[in-house]
Amino acid sequence: MANAGYDVYLVAQGETYEKNGVHIVGFGPKRSSRLQRMLFTTRLAYQKALAVDADIYHLHDPELLPYGMKLKHRGKKVIFDSHEKYTEQIRCKGYLPNWCRSLIAACYGAYERFVLKRIDGLVFPSPLRGKNPFEGQCRNFTFLSNVPRMEELYHQYNAHTQKYERSLVHVGVLSYTRGITHLVQAAAQSECTVYLAGAFSPASYQTEVETLPEFSHAEYLGKLDRPAVADLLQKCQIGIATLLNVGQYNQFNCLATKVYEYMSLGLPVILTRSSYNETVVEQYQFGICVDPENIEEISNAIRYLFDHPDEARRMGENGRRAIREEFNWSIEEQKLFSLYKTILTEK
Repeated sequence: MANAGYDVYLVAQGETYEKNGVHIVGFGPKRSSRLQRMLFTTRLAYQKALAVDADIYHLHDPELLPYGMKLKHRGKKVIFDSHEKYTEQIRCKGYLPNWCRSLIAACYGAYERFVLKRIDGLVFPSPLRGKNPFEGQCRNFTFLSNVPRMEELYHQYNAHTQKYERSLVHVGVLSYTRGITHLVQAAAQSECTVYLAGAFSPASYQTEVETLPEFSHAEYLGKLDRPAVADLLQKCQIGIATLLNVGQYNQFNCLATKVYEYMSLGLPVILTRSSYNETVVEQYQFGICVDPENIEEISNAIRYLFDHPDEARRMGENGRRAIREEFNWSIEEQKLFSLYKTILTEK
């Protein structure tokens, strides 16, 4: 938005500074507990945002919806960016007791619908199970997929980078539901090394994974910044994203963000078998779909790509073509510009 000429203020926890033409408005360090963040952090965010006196307020967290209503009462234009279908996601929250998840989800859903009818715009990543889950709930709506910027990864590609031998990589949150246990076991079975970059969730899961006998085939690199992620992807031979079929995983009509990142840097990709994934893989021929809980099937796919390097290289090239032609932010951002323009011109 800043590159398009908007005066952009990002209100977030942390320090105040400017970067890439964006004014970052910080409001202190992150609070330690989830309850404190919900009770106090949202109010601080609202107070800082209100002081900016912006024309449009674009909210990214469901706990900010009450403050979205406060902004509407002050005559502001408000957009809610719903990264997930929270009424479904709440039912999978491990920190909530089982007996109250459905009740909380229903209460949140009723309030969310109330707010969406009254604010100006709604953003969601893609259709969910082939349908718009917010159909008719907000007068201005757009799908906005979290695809990469060409300059961040695609243009960093170097075909001559020396690769780690028999290597695959997973970047992002490391959790059981994202298939990490099965991945480590498949890496051992296929006699390769899996490079893991990201934070374990929950933190205790790290101990569980590191005590697996197969963990000798894994290299944990911790959390990496974006340049380090790009460097790691360049050095690995295969990208993998075998998220388990839990909650909303594999239900969106878009690929996992990490898959787009692998494709940008020419990696063949092993990904979860789902209706959408299979359709896109068939169209662009950039990877192999597998059952994320079938260790034998995952390891067979890994071995196949190692044993057929020319085909793996072609898959990598096909993935880059898909990014260039369809899955990049230069295309996607036009939807955001159109949404902002529509909302700003409404009476």
